[in-house]
Amino acid sequence: MDAAAVNDLLAFLRFPSVSTDPACAGKVAECAQWLCARLKALGLEAETHPTPGHPAVVARNRHETGRKTVLIYGHYDVQPPDPLELWTHPPFEPHIENGIVTARGATDNKGQILAHVLGVGEAMKRTGELPVNLIFLIEGEEEIGSAHLEPFLLAHRDSLRCDIIAVSDTGMVGRNIPTFTYGLRGIGALEIKVTGPSTDLHSGIYGGAVANPATMLARLLATLHTAEGRVAVEGFYDGVQPVSQAEKDRWGRLPLNDALILQLTGAPQLFGEAGCTTLERVWARPTAEVNGLKGGYQGEGTKTVIPKEASAKLTFRLVPDQKPDEVIDKVKAHLTQHTPPGVVLEITGGHTGAPYLCDPDSPQGMAARRALQRTFGGEPALIREGGSIPIVNSFKTILGVDTLLLGLALPDCRVHAPNENFPLENFFAGIRLNQALLEELAQG
Repeated sequence: MDAAAVNDLLAFLRFPSVSTDPACAGKVAECAQWLCARLKALGLEAETHPTPGHPAVVARNRHETGRKTVLIYGHYDVQPPDPLELWTHPPFEPHIENGIVTARGATDNKGQILAHVLGVGEAMKRTGELPVNLIFLIEGEEEIGSAHLEPFLLAHRDSLRCDIIAVSDTGMVGRNIPTFTYGLRGIGALEIKVTGPSTDLHSGIYGGAVANPATMLARLLATLHTAEGRVAVEGFYDGVQPVSQAEKDRWGRLPLNDALILQLTGAPQLFGEAGCTTLERVWARPTAEVNGLKGGYQGEGTKTVIPKEASAKLTFRLVPDQKPDEVIDKVKAHLTQHTPPGVVLEITGGHTGAPYLCDPDSPQGMAARRALQRTFGGEPALIREGGSIPIVNSFKTILGVDTLLLGLALPDCRVHAPNENFPLENFFAGIRLNQALLEELAQG
């Protein structure tokens, strides 16, 4: 085990770089500075670029004419660690046990992007140079929608021009199974609030006389789905690209089956859109999800009130060829139409990102698959993934290039949840993968 590499990982994970929390802004900036210094120590030119939000870190080697240019993207910001009481160890005090490091950001995305950084460092130390012109672009706002990265790309388009982009921020279908992700779902986010009386009311004195916002919010949210799990918003499925039979057959041979998904989720049973397999539902079908609810008394015991308001956070995962803005407009119309009497609805828009699909059989896709096979010793699984990386489509529209999604996260890594974890064997595999990838892309 390379102790220096592990120490770098632990140092990186100790920064509480929670981009959504204003109280962490100073630590986010410190994390960016640490990363920039680490890139410089490898012999790269590196600098932090301020944005209206958190800084972006950009680094590059000496570029030479006639070589392919590869941009490696990642992010150093992390999700909030809450609920803290469910962590077995403090989320920003990384803990290693049985070869697995547990900390917020261990998989998403600090472990994965640092593997690329250290892979470049090993190659430069061994050979003095890389086989490609390299650019690192590592941002601090991915977990809040990358709102300032697209303007950054537009402003720095010329200096960021490249032939291909590589990202390790996705998953593997199982341990030691190399995985190439050629599709991502898009996303659209909303917050809704229903308001009733001007203040909380005594539920005995006024119950039965005014609408309860918590109850009305529940009724409104229930209109989003049919009993069979299909989204009930009119026109929601317009533009949805059907899954090919070849994809269905390929996915049916993967070890990521219903039994394993039940085990990973701890759910009593699987549920979703009727007529689709589980992998189809999470990789290639759109969804509507309630991510959070708030309203009324939340403390211990009973408080007999009718709350004055209740709210919910919603996201919609989207697939090719849905357009996020169009879908969100249809959702807003649905919610407005189905608002129960006695309350007022307020809708606040959130971030969006388009779905992404590329060709895994392209020359660059084949180079990535060869690199995966060299690293892990097996034929790569070809999958889509249910998550979203909105900036991938911005790369396509602004820089005009595809993105290779080479994930190192295992299904049980607990991304966005307490006890997020990353196996050190995957961390070191990522270091080797980086070197194989740059070599294969240089030749391909």
